[in-house]
Amino acid sequence: MLETLTGSWPLGWSVAVFLLAGAVTVVCAVRLSALGDTLADRTGWGEALFGAVFFGLATSLSGIVMTAVSAAADRPTLAYSNAVGGIAAQTLAVAVADAFHRGVNLEHAAASLPNVLFGCLLIGLLGLALMAAFSPEVTVPVLGVHPAAVVMVAFYWGGVRLIQAHPRPMWLAVRTAETVPDVPHDDPVLGRRGTGRLWGEFTAVALLVVIGGWAVARAAEGLVAGSGLRAGFVGAAFMGVVNALPEIVTSVAAVRRGAVTLAIAAVIGGNCLDALNLVIGDAAYRQGSLFHAAAPDELFLTSAALVMTSVLLGGLLLRQKRGWWRLGFDGIMLIALYTATIVLLAF
Repeated sequence: MLETLTGSWPLGWSVAVFLLAGAVTVVCAVRLSALGDTLADRTGWGEALFGAVFFGLATSLSGIVMTAVSAAADRPTLAYSNAVGGIAAQTLAVAVADAFHRGVNLEHAAASLPNVLFGCLLIGLLGLALMAAFSPEVTVPVLGVHPAAVVMVAFYWGGVRLIQAHPRPMWLAVRTAETVPDVPHDDPVLGRRGTGRLWGEFTAVALLVVIGGWAVARAAEGLVAGSGLRAGFVGAAFMGVVNALPEIVTSVAAVRRGAVTLAIAAVIGGNCLDALNLVIGDAAYRQGSLFHAAAPDELFLTSAALVMTSVLLGGLLLRQKRGWWRLGFDGIMLIALYTATIVLLAF
């Protein structure tokens, strides 16, 4: 039994587990969207802040486990590409959710200062990761991680505190007839349940996502070993997509529920925490610094995630009402950028 859990998995088994874990992730993500929307109202945090922190953490748990398991198994490029590949795929989730939003573009309806600020936070985190890759290869005593890992955690914590503690922002989104305000509303079923029970179910579903993340990471190792595909491509195209499934599904489900601010917050908040996956991977990788183990494919993928995030921020600021194929300019660009990135990584 222990050999089955820790040993190398056959290619056929790896593919089957990969697909099953992905399906479980989808089911859990749909449930998380309903629970997250209700808890956002109960806690008083609002969809943007709750979605970016708690909801983002729950949907990122699978990616955290994938990165940690791959790094501990001495597959640093797989671990790194999963983290940043998940960010790229999750950013694409905004375009997917936009296609399910009727009327104006999702970025127009979900105008929110916290969402814009979390996008800025994500750009800073990705920039720090790139700086670490080109910095001297040193580690912090006792912790065994690169100094940039400590800086990234502090940067994230400080950013969240600033976003949460700004009671009178000097920038506000102009309210239009198509803007969907973040106002509390009662769920006909969940609204009758106690807050403690809601948190308990939220935690239980999140744990299922963790188990799915472990299974995907182990299956990805079997895919790399059995198929001969490059680790960077498997991490970005396969692990990254499964890593992004919770955000994609929850964003679409949130849009269908009318929680458009939560849909954007789940993506951007999850992306910020996926950037911190690199810190988890650096701690789990004992052969040196995960940042310096990143190959050109991984650095290219990080740059692509940066560009995609800047495009998304542009869409949130411009707030285009309508565009091609029910998508704004940013949705079209996100699809083009992600497709080009995956194609280039395949060769």
